[in-house]
Amino acid sequence: MPQPRPLPCAFYRTSAGNEPVREWLNGLPHDERKQVGTDIKAVQFGWPLGLPLVDSLGDGLWEVRSRLQTRIARTIFFVQDETIILLHGFIKKTRATPAHELDLARRRKREIQKESTHRQQFR
Repeated sequence: MPQPRPLPCAFYRTSAGNEPVREWLNGLPHDERKQVGTDIKAVQFGWPLGLPLVDSLGDGLWEVRSRLQTRIARTIFFVQDETIILLHGFIKKTRATPAHELDLARRRKREIQKESTHRQQFR
């Protein structure tokens, strides 16, 4: 049976050209970065997935739930045009996802959708 084709993954990019999720990942210790990468790869190959690896945050946002050695990481994403767009990553310190983390991801999603709509209008 052929291997399922993975969904491509893209990093949210600021207007200055920074990629906050890539920078966050690069700041993690090697073993934690590897675990988060493995979890994201599982989503690429298995989408759509559910708990325990992926959970819905509403508004079309999803989180990859990575269990690290001594802590928990979350990578928030959405899927647009069959591409996983990584919006925000953070280490979870409270039971509920903090509102400011979710708000940041929502803002980034709206920005990408606005740019996408703008590009489509001028094709």
